[in-house]
Amino acid sequence: MSSNKKPVVVYGASGYTGRLVCEYLREYGIPFIAAGRSGENLHAAMRAHVPGIETASYEVAEVPHTVEALTTLFKGASVVLNTVGPFARFGHEVVQACLASQCHYTDTTGEQDWLITLDQEYGARFAAAGLLLSPGLAHMYTTGEIAAQLCLETPGLDTLDIAVFWGGSPTIASTQTILVNAAMAKAYHLVQNEYVEHQPDAGLYSLNLPGQHEAALALPWGGTSHPVWFKRDPRVANVKVLGGVFNKGLMQAVPQIVAAAIQATEGMDADQRYAALAKTASEVMNSMPPRENPRLNKSVDSVHASGPLARAHCVIYGNCNYKQTGLLQAFAAASLLQQAPRRAGFASGCQAFGHHELLGALRSFGLVQPPVLTVHR
Repeated sequence: MSSNKKPVVVYGASGYTGRLVCEYLREYGIPFIAAGRSGENLHAAMRAHVPGIETASYEVAEVPHTVEALTTLFKGASVVLNTVGPFARFGHEVVQACLASQCHYTDTTGEQDWLITLDQEYGARFAAAGLLLSPGLAHMYTTGEIAAQLCLETPGLDTLDIAVFWGGSPTIASTQTILVNAAMAKAYHLVQNEYVEHQPDAGLYSLNLPGQHEAALALPWGGTSHPVWFKRDPRVANVKVLGGVFNKGLMQAVPQIVAAAIQATEGMDADQRYAALAKTASEVMNSMPPRENPRLNKSVDSVHASGPLARAHCVIYGNCNYKQTGLLQAFAAASLLQQAPRRAGFASGCQAFGHHELLGALRSFGLVQPPVLTVHR
């Protein structure tokens, strides 16, 4: 790394999640580059939305979204934290630039098709270079994975039934990703270590969520990251994930919005369909949600793990799912600047950094309670 280069690049730093990543990098005392397509937006976001930014060591970089420009920007840095989605559309340039500039890569994706692409197309190349390729380092995936890993400390479990819930509204970028992914990609769960497609017309699921009497409504959310991460875990054969928000009205509206968008874009080519879906997403959510309030923005991650002769259940209650995401990204950067990841190439947050370590970071910043783990043998 060159002596005058900031070691971490936050790509998409002016977005809701990118700002939170910068906030926690400041708390870790890590110098960073806030990068994106608009320097004006980046400067405004840092000044207005990152508490304590005047004490951070950072610089702003406006950069075109091309492999060449991103490679030039990343040269001399060590870690790139990518928040620019939909990742299946905009992620290839960032990943290729990381390889060319020898940087570790993490992102906040929830797009299962993107994870599968990264695993198949880039994982071996990152591993050969000794670099980490860790997508989906975010609350909706990593906190639930921590709960799953705690269950799997009990031998003899091979099936994971995961539920992820949070309070609040998706951001503008998340809404676009959810809609585009639901309309343009298949969603899989894992059955005997093979990908099996979720039925696209299954509708809403009703779940008994720990900690409340009222049934919760859930969706597969594109299959999520967990089936991909655990496909190469010799302990695990089956993984299914459902999730949602506590707002029932919003959950009831999601399948209708997705179905209408699919019908309206039928017959379009990929570019036309993406543009139409992005326009629909902007009509659904066109303003940034307010900064999270821990009294309102709660989260529940529940994992039932089972095997032929054993059972385990782990629940992690927390708050502020986007803050959890920002912290997890910053912790990953802090770890990678000090030591090599536990696994190079394609790896989840827990596989790269350790589930107890990630849990410790979330606990130390007051974002989750101690896990409630129950084991039956």
